Amino acid sequence: MKIMIDGQQIDVIVTKKIGTKNTYLRVKRDLKLYVTTNALISDKKIEMIIKENMLSIMKMYEKQYSKQEKEDEFYYLGKKYDKVLTIGKEVTLGDHKAFVGKEVELEKWYKKQAVKLFKERLDKWYHKFCYDIPYPSLTIRKMTSRWGVCNSKLKKVTLNLELIKKELECLDYVIVHELSHFKEMNHSDRFWKVVEKNYPNYKEVRKKMKNY
Repeated sequence: MKIMIDGQQIDVIVTKKIGTKNTYLRVKRDLKLYVTTNALISDKKIEMIIKENMLSIMKMYEKQYSKQEKEDEFYYLGKKYDKVLTIGKEVTLGDHKAFVGKEVELEKWYKKQAVKLFKERLDKWYHKFCYDIPYPSLTIRKMTSRWGVCNSKLKKVTLNLELIKKELECLDYVIVHELSHFKEMNHSDRFWKVVEKNYPNYKEVRKKMKNY
């Protein structure tokens, strides 16, 4: 099935399932429209549903386009660089340009930078911390909905790899936030007082991060 959206022909991938009660519309990275619906729904009915939800579908496409544009940009510690592809396996940062080798796996490069930097910042804030807490092990991984996680039982802090792209103050705030959970495993007033005592301008940084 194909449809026209804003003058472009779009492929529609339809999946019909017996147990599905509702119809779900999604736009994925390949820029195709995916429709999941009940097995008894006719193609004509699907076309009608698509037309009725055209405004929402166009917003999905705008969001996907914006997401892909951001993925093509190069950010490091809060600074945006113009990405220039080069031959090789290295990443070199200039004043305004990032020269990225075509053979570089960027996520691995980010992870390599994060392993060193995140450990240095964790150590710094741990030794500055106002309370006696256990020294945590550190895990770094990409997360979709959280900047950090504290596991008090395992004495472990997990930090989102995406923090390597943000300002250093964002990384520091998240570290202090997670360390504070060793003192208060909740988000009560007592918890935020612990955060504030160790990172007085946390509200300003937290507000900034809500826009990310």
